[in-house]
Amino acid sequence: MSRDRRVLAAEAFWRDDEDGAAAQHVEAIVVLAQRMKFRPKSVQALPLDQRAKHLAALGDVSDAIATRALIAYHFAHARPLMSAFLDAAGLPHDNGLITEEPKAPEPARLRSAVEAVRQSFATPDVDLYLGTLVVLDPVTWAGLAEFVPESA
Repeated sequence: MSRDRRVLAAEAFWRDDEDGAAAQHVEAIVVLAQRMKFRPKSVQALPLDQRAKHLAALGDVSDAIATRALIAYHFAHARPLMSAFLDAAGLPHDNGLITEEPKAPEPARLRSAVEAVRQSFATPDVDLYLGTLVVLDPVTWAGLAEFVPESA
């Protein structure tokens, strides 16, 4: 993931106010405070853009923080891509948010959905989204693994 995209993901992470986000925010504040040798309260008081840059610069974050940041990034910056893919895959959604427990699409439908979004969206965006689906739900999205480069 590029530095600019990591900053966007970190900004989306800090803006995320969904259930459970507070726990990851606290975790990130503690990690940043330790690395920066700041008090947690001082990290929390930093402007969002500075917290985002510091978080994006971390080379290693917990799976919980990384997952929250990826999901927040997609909902903040990739809804059209998510919606297009889910439409093409035939899955019910609300502006990119899957509304029912997803069933693995048929391989032909999955291939068609991948081809459709690859024609309409930038390759790094598609690779990141597909890779995120595979990582977050490897059973449902196992058929996508062949479409995701190892670098995504």
